[in-house]
Amino acid sequence: MDVFQSGTVRIGLAILVVWIFPGQWVLLHGKGIHRAATRDELWALQPLPERSQQKQSADSDENPVDEILGHELKTLYLQPFPEADRATLLRRLSFDLIGLPPSLEEQEEFFNDSSDSAYETLVDRLLESPQHGVRYARHWLDVLRYTDIDERMPAASSIYLWRDWVIRALNRNLAYDAFVRTQISGFESRKRTTISATGNRRKTRPRPDNQFALGFLSRGATSQSNGDHALGLSAVETISSAFLGMTVQCAKCHDHFYDPISQEDYYRMKALFDPLALREIPLAEVGRIVQYSDDLRAYENKKSELEAIIDDLIKPYHRRLYDERVSMLPGEIQVVIRKPESLRSADEQKIADDYFPVLRIDVPKIREIMPKEELDRYDDLRKRLGKIRGPKSLPVFLTVHEDPKRLQQVSYVLNTGDPSRPDTDHEVRPGFPFEPAQIDFREGRRETFVDWLTSSDNALFARVAVNRIWQWHFGKGLHAAASDFGSLPAPPKLRALLDRLASEFIQHDFDMKWLHKRIVMSGVYRRASASKSDLFRKNDSIDPNNETYWKFPLRRLEAELIRDAILTVAGRLDRSQGGPSYVVSENPIAANRRAIYMKRGFQSNGNQLPEFLDAFNAQDGRESCARREETVTAPQALWLMNNPLTDQAADAFGSRLEKLAGDDPERGVIAGFRIALGRVPDESELRTALDYLNRGPEPFKRLAWMLINLDEFIYIR
Repeated sequence: MDVFQSGTVRIGLAILVVWIFPGQWVLLHGKGIHRAATRDELWALQPLPERSQQKQSADSDENPVDEILGHELKTLYLQPFPEADRATLLRRLSFDLIGLPPSLEEQEEFFNDSSDSAYETLVDRLLESPQHGVRYARHWLDVLRYTDIDERMPAASSIYLWRDWVIRALNRNLAYDAFVRTQISGFESRKRTTISATGNRRKTRPRPDNQFALGFLSRGATSQSNGDHALGLSAVETISSAFLGMTVQCAKCHDHFYDPISQEDYYRMKALFDPLALREIPLAEVGRIVQYSDDLRAYENKKSELEAIIDDLIKPYHRRLYDERVSMLPGEIQVVIRKPESLRSADEQKIADDYFPVLRIDVPKIREIMPKEELDRYDDLRKRLGKIRGPKSLPVFLTVHEDPKRLQQVSYVLNTGDPSRPDTDHEVRPGFPFEPAQIDFREGRRETFVDWLTSSDNALFARVAVNRIWQWHFGKGLHAAASDFGSLPAPPKLRALLDRLASEFIQHDFDMKWLHKRIVMSGVYRRASASKSDLFRKNDSIDPNNETYWKFPLRRLEAELIRDAILTVAGRLDRSQGGPSYVVSENPIAANRRAIYMKRGFQSNGNQLPEFLDAFNAQDGRESCARREETVTAPQALWLMNNPLTDQAADAFGSRLEKLAGDDPERGVIAGFRIALGRVPDESELRTALDYLNRGPEPFKRLAWMLINLDEFIYIR
């Protein structure tokens, strides 16, 4: 920052924030004055079009995607690219909806279906595939911060059950509002009480499997008691980013600079989750629990017997060292230390606790003064103790529950962010940003909040969801900042389309599969990604960023899809679902499962994300990821060229092609292109491939390796 040049104070990168009246910040910078937007000024909070208009448009035969974008194209005198060929559409849809390339049989089925409904039939089949949940769970888990490994996460050992719940929820097409509601409250429905014929009202019990949805909250805890408030802080920031599309975390230390979110709003929202702590749920059957208890008692008895012998052996040596250390303390401290604990006052106990580290006698010190024969006996006993093994721990899942004591505690603003140093002059009650008037928390803090969040009247909730799903189909959202619908990013140019789809999404009861189908059935989605050069040049000169979607955007596959595709062409992909995550080096049998099941995470001693996934921009779950980066680097090419996975897959893929070729190499080449790229080779490619087969040993293995290393293998167009 430049300061005091020529007698003038100049502000460079720094921003001066001035408080001008309660609830309003003004930012002074080189371009002038900026004040935080008010609620009425945020476009994303404004109501959607009137229901009567929504109904009329929803009943129209024309897909609103084509209707609105068609109008934009006409306005700019743009001519869209034609529809892509069938092979391109099949591969695009297959990767998009289930994350896998189409098989030869699936290609034949689609290409031989000449009916007008062939494309829609394909869409319906893919949406009903069990692999659809796997595909879109990966998207959602990026946003929701899923990770398997985190040294500060008590729930790590069973967190995979939350991942599996997400996959199942997407496959059974759980409505989006229920999808969110369950992960925050544990209840799919808004109805949480029932009344009997005699007028007794009771709380309903959540569905048993929905306890796993609460892994979304337990993932944020760093201790089982939640004493450091990490669970609440994580919940506020992940929920606001994922479901509200707001950067609420900016208000953790001060009022938001740009959006109408105060620091008090942040901590009122945190107060919704302050009563929560982790609770263990046993996952074993009753018989196993009983057997475990018996085995544990036997282990503890055997262990305690041997420990008693060891304690008796070392007791005199421990006492000698302990007395020597106590005798070196001041007289008044010795009196406290020698007094029985039950007779100490609170102040005396504090003194004794403070001196505990000084007086602790470690085993090496005891060993130094033990006679050799006693030391040999001690070592023998320790070896015997080390050989005693306890029963394997029972599996448990760490869910969340409201601790009655924490529920009675007062919540405060944390000006320093440290829960041990609250601003006791700034008490906050439970609440949230954009809270409606006269909110009633009688059904519970989280329950009341999530009912507002998922309400059909909450336009922001629907807009954020629709924008994310659009982004996952096209690579970019209608609103560019998928997790920031605040005032800083510019409003979307295609807001009319976003609002129309959000309105229809609500009308269709937040049906995510309906929304997927609405998008992929559009002519816009079916456009080619390449066409005549003169048409490209004309359109590119007017709309170089393809903001009107005059062509389908070329997109690279995500890391997980690349790995799954390699295993698929090799004929080795294991499509089974559910179960603990795996590390390839530790479990070779599981190594052929889909990449969503690969263990990922982070620790202080290094990244725990598998190197292949890391090279292709996968996420480790540390932060909510709205959109993955898409870098192009040399290590990516090297991984595909030299990775043992590719080498083994090329062997298996080559063997497949050799069998399919029989005595006709051309048949093998065509099969290779169809399996790897979803299309037949043109004449030039066919001649080149056949010539390549004649150049050395293991021809089909080399062909398979080459196909996997083509750019086209890792891109969809």
